[in-house]
Amino acid sequence: MMGRERSDLQGRHVVLGLTGGIACYKSAELVRLLTKAGATVQVVMTEAAEAFITPVTMQALSGRSVVTSQWDAREPNNMAHINLSRGADAVLVAPASADFIAKLAQGRADELLSLLCLARPRETCPLLVAPAMNREMWSHPATQRNVATLEQDGTRILGPGCGDQACGEVGDGRMLEPAELLEELVAFFQPKVLAGRRLLITAGPTFEPIDPVRGITNHSSGKMVHLATPRGVKRQNVMTAAQMYEAVVPSAADHDVFIATAAVADWRPANLSEHKIKKEGKKVAPTFELTENPDILAAVAALPKPPYCVGFAAESENLLAHARSKLLRKRIPLIIGNLGPATFGRDDNALLVVDAQSEHALPADGRPTDKLTLARALMQELAHRLQAVQA
Repeated sequence: MMGRERSDLQGRHVVLGLTGGIACYKSAELVRLLTKAGATVQVVMTEAAEAFITPVTMQALSGRSVVTSQWDAREPNNMAHINLSRGADAVLVAPASADFIAKLAQGRADELLSLLCLARPRETCPLLVAPAMNREMWSHPATQRNVATLEQDGTRILGPGCGDQACGEVGDGRMLEPAELLEELVAFFQPKVLAGRRLLITAGPTFEPIDPVRGITNHSSGKMVHLATPRGVKRQNVMTAAQMYEAVVPSAADHDVFIATAAVADWRPANLSEHKIKKEGKKVAPTFELTENPDILAAVAALPKPPYCVGFAAESENLLAHARSKLLRKRIPLIIGNLGPATFGRDDNALLVVDAQSEHALPADGRPTDKLTLARALMQELAHRLQAVQA
């Protein structure tokens, strides 16, 4: 969230393990981001990791002494491998080398980090692993078998990413960037209220060309235009309302939920000028005829077996009246309304949740809150409604 400090990991204690790999340089930034998000971080390093980054650096960033040996005499009982995971909310190994992944898969424990991974209380201290290695090492059948074994054992694999590698090659095997790992960890701790559901979501504005360089669009897209595609989300880019209609309606029935957040232009030019409309020598502005765009949300709601449809109403006045009118006109079960001009481009908002029987503010006090908190509250709301529909 821009403009405010994040506290997604407030009260969480994370054990961050580093193994040998050039990606250790990213782990320094990862510690900074984790602590900034409210977590306490205990760094544990293998001997190989110390060849790439020093414990001094990691101690300065985490504010805690780094542990590197199972024989660490600072532990009163000399059992660092037991003590470190007790009270931890998660163990995150980033970077995790191919050798360390093999070690975890085989249950080997010949140094501190592998020892504590093996000895952690699995019910309360999950293990997350961020692979980092050469593309050939990542694709090797042995590595893939080891990763599959870890997943079967309940380990969460984060990544890897794809791109330039320190060896000069390009491909899969890069450790995810620190900001991506932060988001993965935050998401991991969130309740999975829609697990197993297939969601189809429209986002951003449509753009209806007038000529090759000009067009009609919609300001009510807010910040959606600039958002990157979340990991694990399949994205299809479109420009016009007609293109969005063709992308959405044929596949909508294959989903459990359709959330229509896109700001779709209601109108488009009836005729597209082949060349840029010039103004030289003209005293009167050009005029053009408009034609109505297809109603994507209404079309999905009218399918023989529609998904659960959620519409959005960005209004400038009479929010409840307009939202309820839209709910009835499009024949959908739920509308999320807001006073758009007051929130366009902002980091916070307040919503009105409207169904056929009632309406209520979100948050309950009606005061604007950050949009991430609102999104999570909306997913909780949606999950409860889906359960009620199936009951």
